[in-house]
Amino acid sequence: MDAVLSSSSAWVWRDAITAVFWLAVAALAIGTARRAALWRTGLAAPVAWRGLLAIPKRYFVDLHHVVAREPAVARAHVAVAGGALACLALVAINDGLRLRIAALDIALVAFALVMLAGALMMALRRRQPAVAARVSRGPWQRLPWTLGAGALGLLALAAGALWHESIAPWWAALCVLALGTGAAELALGVGLAGPMKHAVAGLLHLGLHPRPERFGPQPVGPAAQRQASALKPVDLVRDLPGTARPADLPWNRLLSFDACVQCGKCEAACPAFAAGQPLNPKKLVQDLVSGMSGTGDAHYAGNPYPGKAIGRHAGAPDQAVVPGLIDPETLWSCTTCRACVQACPMLIEHVDLVVDLRRSLTLVGGTVPNKGDEVLAALRETDTQGRHPLAARHHWASDLGLQVLADAPATQRTEWLLLAGEAGFDLRGQKTLRALATTLRAAGVVPALLGALETDCGDVARRLGDEAGYQRLARQLIATLQAHPAANLVTADPHLLHALRNEYPVLDAAWAEQLAQGRTRVWHHTELLADLLERGRLRPKADAAASAPSVTLHDPCYLGRYNGQVEAPRRALKAIGIQVVEMERCGLNARCCGGGGGAPTTDIPGQRRIPDMRMDDARATGAEVVAVACPQCTAMLEGVTGKRPEVLDVAELVARAVETRPAQETRA
Repeated sequence: MDAVLSSSSAWVWRDAITAVFWLAVAALAIGTARRAALWRTGLAAPVAWRGLLAIPKRYFVDLHHVVAREPAVARAHVAVAGGALACLALVAINDGLRLRIAALDIALVAFALVMLAGALMMALRRRQPAVAARVSRGPWQRLPWTLGAGALGLLALAAGALWHESIAPWWAALCVLALGTGAAELALGVGLAGPMKHAVAGLLHLGLHPRPERFGPQPVGPAAQRQASALKPVDLVRDLPGTARPADLPWNRLLSFDACVQCGKCEAACPAFAAGQPLNPKKLVQDLVSGMSGTGDAHYAGNPYPGKAIGRHAGAPDQAVVPGLIDPETLWSCTTCRACVQACPMLIEHVDLVVDLRRSLTLVGGTVPNKGDEVLAALRETDTQGRHPLAARHHWASDLGLQVLADAPATQRTEWLLLAGEAGFDLRGQKTLRALATTLRAAGVVPALLGALETDCGDVARRLGDEAGYQRLARQLIATLQAHPAANLVTADPHLLHALRNEYPVLDAAWAEQLAQGRTRVWHHTELLADLLERGRLRPKADAAASAPSVTLHDPCYLGRYNGQVEAPRRALKAIGIQVVEMERCGLNARCCGGGGGAPTTDIPGQRRIPDMRMDDARATGAEVVAVACPQCTAMLEGVTGKRPEVLDVAELVARAVETRPAQETRA
């Protein structure tokens, strides 16, 4: 009789687990449906549903490629997330289906221990000052403990099932309560917008990502590069002129915001946030979550926009984002450096959101602050940012004997064509261009110039939200380049490089085909210099290494994060005997100079200047020279006052170090 009662008691608490499991499943389904209803307030979007089949690969490879930059975090995440998924599967089979197989209980004990260890690792890590300063508080600080409680409840119940026919009712009740705490965090958190909504939204986001090419195989061929942005050309007749309301965003972009884990890695990487400008990428995403939910930021528990109080903003799917949810100066603070995107473990595209929102402000409201509006007006009227005569773009080369295509009829195909960009109008930029041209001549590469035919590429117009101006300028320059075809285009401007390589092919199918078939190759000047040095076309002087200064390298955002190229400048410097002393933030993790996205023209004030912070990074290395590879980086860093390292372009350092006796010339 006692044995029967004991067995009956065991079944009661095992049935309690079954009940908790199916209640959690029901709550999870209802909660997911509630969030999906919010996502559906967005616009229709073409998605590849087969991406759902790729979720395991994208989770274990692409997502963990980002998370693994901090190995301890990767291990903790694998433990807590992997343990939780395994526990859910085992409970579903063993208790959800009431099989109660001892071997599955043993496996459940093992995975519950793994999950508990991961939760404890996360909890301890959040006690570190640097982490605690950026991770959102409130429910996010609670999360490791509730997940740990769920793991502990599962562990105790599964162990009890193995070692005793029954356990004391009070002990079973405590275990079920602990299990219920963890289950509630997951199941109720999704529908009630708790932290664990990222678990469901994050997996769906990986499968239905707004930039699926981010997960594709690396393209092959010379300078092949994945598309670095999901920005699409706006059909100025049929499409919305930018994003004004949350409902104007594609539904899978709204989904992506729910994937945010509020870890704060984006805000830690953001140069504007560090400078005290009113931007925090994490809060920007959470403000859009509030907008699609029809709530405000009163319950936001993370760091605010610097200088902006929390609790004063609210919105709804069909209400304007600016100024109800977000103040305009927040959007204009962004340098579009993509450091936030690079740092985000959930692969959210913050910068594309900023540009989309700017498009509405510019095209509809015409409200570009400070000198931004003047620059856009100058581009519309003169095809230059500073109202320069187009013919003046190449005055710096008047004594170099380079062919100027504007002065001659278009006849044969040009082998090498150098695009000067806006640096051609700037005295400092001209020094870099002259160093580049003379160095290329020494290698037997004599490029031609477009002369007055070269117009602005449209990068600044696009980043400031003037999509109409960008498309006009882009199509104009594409037509010029197709009328004067060149086998190789060279530029010292990574912003122009990005436009030619990545953005023009999306706008113009013929240009895309021209690049894809290899009829034209686009080079950044550091890529070409490194290639010429490594092939012996340029020869360093005998004493080049001995007389070389100590150098640290500043990586341009549009060369590194936008085009994946961080090695070419280092290869070029190494080839002339310079060993780079790296800054703490370098390569793909480099801090922005503050010169991108039109930020110097909108000039939103903060507590510090971004280039001053970057120069502090350089000073900390003790280097004599900061090597740069972008005219905007040169201008921003040379604008830093006080004692500092000299700022020199890689082309200038190479020009100083190589033999100037020309090799066999290959004239354009």
